[in-house]
Amino acid sequence: MLVVAVGGDCGVELEPVSAARRRYGDRLVVVWFDAHGDLNTPESSPSGAYHGMVLRALTGEGPEGLAAEEPLDPRRIVLAGVRDLDPPEAAFVTHAGIRWVTMAETGTAEALLAAIEAVGGPDAAVYVHIDLDVLDPEVFRSVGCPTPGGMHPERLLSLVTAIGGRFEVAGLGLMEYEAGDLEDEADGDREVLAELVGGVVAAVAGHPGRTAPR
Repeated sequence: MLVVAVGGDCGVELEPVSAARRRYGDRLVVVWFDAHGDLNTPESSPSGAYHGMVLRALTGEGPEGLAAEEPLDPRRIVLAGVRDLDPPEAAFVTHAGIRWVTMAETGTAEALLAAIEAVGGPDAAVYVHIDLDVLDPEVFRSVGCPTPGGMHPERLLSLVTAIGGRFEVAGLGLMEYEAGDLEDEADGDREVLAELVGGVVAAVAGHPGRTAPR
């Protein structure tokens, strides 16, 4: 059964990813499509907002009661499309050995698939997290933290499709939609969202529980 979590802010991901960790153990790789790293701690966070800490909390470091009981090894995280890291987050990425597939490397799927296999092997089970602010605000702006230089929906869909075609899919999270006003609706954000949600769910729905092809 494929678990699809729809938020809400990224803090919603604590339990779905933790559940995937309990189910798949060390096979789990988390691919984090996001403009931000979400790797702050309560001490390093400029805002104090939990949605900017949740990935760090999944590694076991977070607010009391809001950190994973079975921590995810940071080396089994792949950041994709992240382009706005606070200095403490950047230091943690380097120190912890987190893989980071930059925007420049997401033009095709090869770098992303190679990063997943490098950290999880060919039998990796992948939890796909999508914060909608990974998209470029010129094409989708109904998010709380729009960040220039993001992906177009077609590129994101092609990357998720490539993941689903290569690896077992452990779950999917779609987060951070903030419904806009009528002007946003006229600009087509809801249409973009509907097509993207349908596309990514279809891309992974046929693959949960299967072994990745060699």
